[in-house]
Amino acid sequence: MEQHSRQQTAVKAAGIDVSKARLDVAVAGGESFVVGNDREGHGAIARRLAQLGVTRVGLEASGNYEAPVAARLRQEGFVVIVLDPAQVHGYRRFRKKRAKTDPIDAALIAAVTASVEELRPPPDPRLIDFAEELTLIEQIGEDIARLKTRRERFTAPVHQRHLAREITRLGTLQKLLRARITLKLSRHDDLKRRYDLARSIPGIGEIAALAAIIRMPELGQMSREQAAALLGVAPFNVDTGKHQGQRHIAGGRARLRKVFYLAAFAASQRWNPDLVSLHKRLSANGKSFKVALVACVRKLIIMLNAVLARGTPWLAKTTP
Repeated sequence: MEQHSRQQTAVKAAGIDVSKARLDVAVAGGESFVVGNDREGHGAIARRLAQLGVTRVGLEASGNYEAPVAARLRQEGFVVIVLDPAQVHGYRRFRKKRAKTDPIDAALIAAVTASVEELRPPPDPRLIDFAEELTLIEQIGEDIARLKTRRERFTAPVHQRHLAREITRLGTLQKLLRARITLKLSRHDDLKRRYDLARSIPGIGEIAALAAIIRMPELGQMSREQAAALLGVAPFNVDTGKHQGQRHIAGGRARLRKVFYLAAFAASQRWNPDLVSLHKRLSANGKSFKVALVACVRKLIIMLNAVLARGTPWLAKTTP
C-alpha cells in the first residue's frame, strides 16, 4: 500500500473528461480547468500541463472524440493513456464516489492514470488512420446485413427494388474501400510483410488479416496466453473455497474478436485442417458448439501470434 501511494505521488498525472464540445481537465491533487474540444483547446491543455510538470495524461475512450486531443498530447511528448470506461467506473465504486459531474470524472480519471503500473508503447500513428478506414468498412458490412434482414420484411416490388439497389451500392462501396486499404497498407513494407504472414494461415482471409494487423499490433511480441486474453477468448477461473465455477471469457477487443469468430467458424468447418480436427474432437467429447468455436478462435489467434513471432509463413502439418 505504501509503495502504491509513493508511486501515485511520484507520477504527475492529469485526467481529461471528454465530450464532443469541451474537455474538463483535472491534475491529480491539483487544479482543474475547462477548454473547448478543438485545436485551440488542445494547445492550451498541452501548454498548461507542461507548466504544471504533468508527464502522464489519461482519457476515457469516448466514441473517438478523444482521438484528436490524444494525438496532440502525444506529439507534445506526454504519455497518454486511453482508459476503458469500466476502469474508471470500477475506481469510482472503490472510492464510493456517488456524485458524477464532468469535473469529478476528470479528477477520477487523473487518479486512475496516476495508479497505472504497466504502460504500453504509444500506438503507431499509421494504424490509427487504418483503423478508422477499417471501422467504416466493417460498419458498411453491418449496414448491408441489416438491409438484407429488412428486405425480408417487405413484399411490395417497389420496396424490394429500392433495398436491392441500396445493398448493391453499399456492396460496391465496401469492395472499393477494401481494395484501397489493402493497397495503402502494401506501401509499408513492414505492414505488408505481417499481412502476408497472416494470410498464410488457412482460414484467415483479407478482412481478418487486415483486422489483426491493424487492431492488434502487439501480435508476435507476446505469449500465447496474452494473445488470447487480449482478443478476449482466454478462459478465466471462477473458483472460491471448494467451489469450482465454470470457466468463462471476458473483455478483449470486441471488433477484432467478432471478425475472428467469423473466420474461425468457416475455418473450423472446412478451410483449416487443425481447426476442423479440434472442432470435431471437442464436439465428440460433448462440448457445446459455442465452447468448441471459442476454442477454435483461441487456437487461430495463437497460430497467428506464432507466425508473426517466427517471421515465417504457416506450414501445415503433413503426414509422412
